Amino acid sequence: MEQLTRITLNPEVMGGKPCIRGLRVTVGTIVGLMASGKTPEEILKAYPYLELADIYEALAYAAWRVEEIELPLTSA
Repeated sequence: MEQLTRITLNPEVMGGKPCIRGLRVTVGTIVGLMASGKTPEEILKAYPYLELADIYEALAYAAWRVEEIELPLTSA
């Protein structure tokens, strides 16, 4: 996967959830809005400080996370 430059993880912002450029807009918010039928244009109108590239990177990040496999730790 190419480097994602717009997604930030900071434990002091939104509890460490992945956010857009350190803003208090989470990837989950963007994905949820898209899933509910909002267009990128509608999202940008609601959040004027976002950019179209932010929306596309949030979707790319979410798709990447879904493909990850988390394995439980085993005790030795």
